[in-house]
Amino acid sequence: MIMNEFIEWISQPWPWYVAGPMVGLTVPALLILGNKTFGISSSLRHVCAICIPSGIPFFSYNWRKETWNLVFVLGILIGGFISSVFLSNPNELLIAEGTKAELAALGITDFSGLMPADIFSWENVFTGKGLVFLVFGGFLVGFGTRYAGGCTSGHAIMGISSLQWPSLVATMSFMIGGFLMTHLFLGPLMKLVGF
Repeated sequence: MIMNEFIEWISQPWPWYVAGPMVGLTVPALLILGNKTFGISSSLRHVCAICIPSGIPFFSYNWRKETWNLVFVLGILIGGFISSVFLSNPNELLIAEGTKAELAALGITDFSGLMPADIFSWENVFTGKGLVFLVFGGFLVGFGTRYAGGCTSGHAIMGISSLQWPSLVATMSFMIGGFLMTHLFLGPLMKLVGF
């Protein structure tokens, strides 16, 4: 009985005033417990350093002292799998009607999952829209992460909280880019790829 109540409680969406502070508290916890910084994108470098035994200077460092970061990312993957398979919320996602109407005008009508299946599905990977949104978009995210010296979580959560000026600039750039894409470029891009 108690376990069923716990599963019911944990599978519900958490309000911002609970989830936000929990994410925010990872920064001081990591700093206090081990003088570690929070970020996800550096894990790719660690994996490449493990898997590519070459003389490339960028991958020649002591990646073993960053094992905690790989365990952290593994925990995110396992937690995501557990939550999506065993703790998924059966209720329909709440999306504002205005947002649904704007997306429907762009050709996105499937709101059954966390991401619209009209774009993000295996069937679309080798189509024009899949190549633009999944392949080229993924490349741009990876390039931007490397160019900015970190990802959104590293800059926005860790960098800003530790008063790093470059992180503030990077986070402002992420936000401006997101607003521009959403309000100016998404419509023409959707028409270009055949929506």
